[in-house]
Amino acid sequence: MVNDSPMPLVPPYIESLRPYEAGRSIDEVRRTYGLTNVSKLASNENPLGPSPLALEAIRRELSGLNLYPNGGLDLRRTLAENFDLKPENVIAGSGSEGIMSGIIRTFLCDDDEVLTTDAAFIGFQVLARSRGVKYRTVPYRDWHYDLPALAAQITENTKIVYLANPNNPTGTIFTRHEFDSFYRHVPERVLIILDEAYFEYAQDNPRYPDSMHYRYDNVITLRTFSKIYGLAGVRIGYGFAHEDLIANLLKVKLPFEPSTLAQAAGIGALMDKEFLHRSLELNARGLRLLTDSFRGMGIAVVPSDANFVMLPFASTEEARGLTEALLREGVIVRPLGAFGLPQCIRISTGTDEENARCVEAVGERLCKR
Repeated sequence: MVNDSPMPLVPPYIESLRPYEAGRSIDEVRRTYGLTNVSKLASNENPLGPSPLALEAIRRELSGLNLYPNGGLDLRRTLAENFDLKPENVIAGSGSEGIMSGIIRTFLCDDDEVLTTDAAFIGFQVLARSRGVKYRTVPYRDWHYDLPALAAQITENTKIVYLANPNNPTGTIFTRHEFDSFYRHVPERVLIILDEAYFEYAQDNPRYPDSMHYRYDNVITLRTFSKIYGLAGVRIGYGFAHEDLIANLLKVKLPFEPSTLAQAAGIGALMDKEFLHRSLELNARGLRLLTDSFRGMGIAVVPSDANFVMLPFASTEEARGLTEALLREGVIVRPLGAFGLPQCIRISTGTDEENARCVEAVGERLCKR
């Protein structure tokens, strides 16, 4: 008997997936609202621009673009030297999300499960759900990862636990003690992804568990040059893990990823200590201004160890209203409906002038209500 119902071309879990939506661009907001001066405080980018030493490194490689890249080997060696590892413990890719994608393809089987928090980083949500496996979450506890609840939810089918520290979009961290307690409940067969995209902003916090002190066989650390080094447009990230995990990831990674220019930028940025220092100082001033100013207006601000603050409001309408009002004033912020937090917005730190402008625009909005 012939089955007249054709098999779907697109799997249902892909058909129902909502793609990642980037924040609105400066040019788009200029055109839409007829503005000339627009500040983008939506995507956690470095307002100082890219690392100067990264730019110099890119320029040195321009004449060799007719040749294929070497798959990030030079960057892997440099990172291994900097962090006292072997190159076999390091992988480089197109941003930390590129490596995340490789992890999903490499380690998940059809009956496996992914476990993380509600409203996790939207990039991970999209990648994990695209595999079609069961995706389970537990609620935040006061905007922090509830590690005891996550540990209690690990089952025999759990393959990956995703933890971002500092977390995006909340900006919160879990502590050394909290992670140590959590890890004691994680079976060796479960892979822990420690997403440390905002590591540099939190590393001086004595309570922060730098994953380089947790070189466990089932932990993979992901970091990026997109944030503190200002290389979001280049797409370069890296990961640390046991050499067996890295060896299998290398089988799946695109052969010539990262690009020649991305690799050069990463190596140059690692040398740029002066730029790193300036970026951290600017961010610290921005966090203080945004946090103190908004709280002084009676707005709740989640404590942040990253380069942004999250503002939770009483309703979705209130969050949308402030987002739209700021757009009309030329200040782009990030509404968090796609993350699963429609009542919240995220505001990145900018230059001193941009931060002051944002505070003024929020104050004017409150005065008009």
